[in-house]
Amino acid sequence: MKTILLDDFLDDGIIREKSFRQMVEDYDFNQYENEKVIIKGCASVVVPTWAYLMLTAQLALVADKIYYGEPRYAVKIFDGKNI
Repeated sequence: MKTILLDDFLDDGIIREKSFRQMVEDYDFNQYENEKVIIKGCASVVVPTWAYLMLTAQLALVADKIYYGEPRYAVKIFDGKNI
């Protein structure tokens, strides 16, 4: 399972919509093609719901399955086989 850390999308320690959108646009999601992917949030900052939605929308184009949370307690939020 591959991991996306929301820490990688922070701008000066927080998630700012404009810079987040640019980072998502520039990010290479092809590396997750046909993979199981987990999106790990960050406990140190507030993550807006739209941030998870934007990442999930981009990942859904390439990933096989998408999970949220910690690997041990992951919650499946997308299964490409059900499309």
